[in-house]
Amino acid sequence: MDYVTEPRRLRRRRRPAPLLLLILAAVVVMGLLAAVVLSLRDRRSQPEPEADPHAGQVYVNDGTNMVWLTPHEGFPVSALPQEDFRRDENEDGTPGQRVRYIGADYATRWGVDVSNYQGTIDWAALKAQGVEFAYLRIGLRGYGEAGTLYPDRSFVRYYEGAQAVGIDVGVYMFSQAATPLEAAEEALYVQQLLDGRALQLPVYYDWEPVLQEDSRTLDSSRLLLTAQARVFCELMEKSGYDAGVYMNRQQGYYRYDLKTLSPYKLWIADYGDWPDFYYRFDVWQYAANGRLDGVSEILDLNVEFVPVG
Repeated sequence: MDYVTEPRRLRRRRRPAPLLLLILAAVVVMGLLAAVVLSLRDRRSQPEPEADPHAGQVYVNDGTNMVWLTPHEGFPVSALPQEDFRRDENEDGTPGQRVRYIGADYATRWGVDVSNYQGTIDWAALKAQGVEFAYLRIGLRGYGEAGTLYPDRSFVRYYEGAQAVGIDVGVYMFSQAATPLEAAEEALYVQQLLDGRALQLPVYYDWEPVLQEDSRTLDSSRLLLTAQARVFCELMEKSGYDAGVYMNRQQGYYRYDLKTLSPYKLWIADYGDWPDFYYRFDVWQYAANGRLDGVSEILDLNVEFVPVG
């Protein structure tokens, strides 16, 4: 049988009912609101970032431990990186006695400091090994209650021997002053012992803690110690000599107000192959057990820094 095919009707897409559109829109809006609420909830649950407890501080070796310290205000910092130092080697490859600065910002010299303890010194032998300067103990104050002042018995002999071979000389006073008045007394005593002798280097105030039970300096305060050093240096400069303060890292970080001492030279005891003391200084004592020809006892070794330009 022949069938007659009827023409196909064009099919039209059915449009969603208005109610369905409203439901879809509501689902989308609710999903967006839920995302916003969760986001806000997450933000509220996150703790606020904690403040840096060491903001404004520096991490330093204080001679005993690595510690965080708040720097002194108004006192310049050191510009001597570790890579600018090199220790000499002996012929057998062992570490030598001399540490050299190989940077470009300072001119340096090598030197020693000595007292009567070192005994007889062959100054020509020291000169031949490269020693260019020496700090000589000129006097000391006793540890006990009386605090008696004494001259160093070898000062005059050392002074004449060093000057004879062209080694520049400075001096230091071993202080046990307990008051600024006693520091002034020590400065006048140094002037008396110098008796007009010329110095090429400063006079240093060397106050050191003594921990014996009968020590007269056990309870010395930071305020008094700084005042003592200041009085000593002022009096030495008024008498025509340059002046400075010798200290170790503990004293530099905790005992002295360095800003008050900024007009004077600073000699720092900081033992090792490079000086990691945070602040600027003029002389670095890097060893207390040096061995050099011409001296039978161990002695302290130093490097002096003079800025270039």
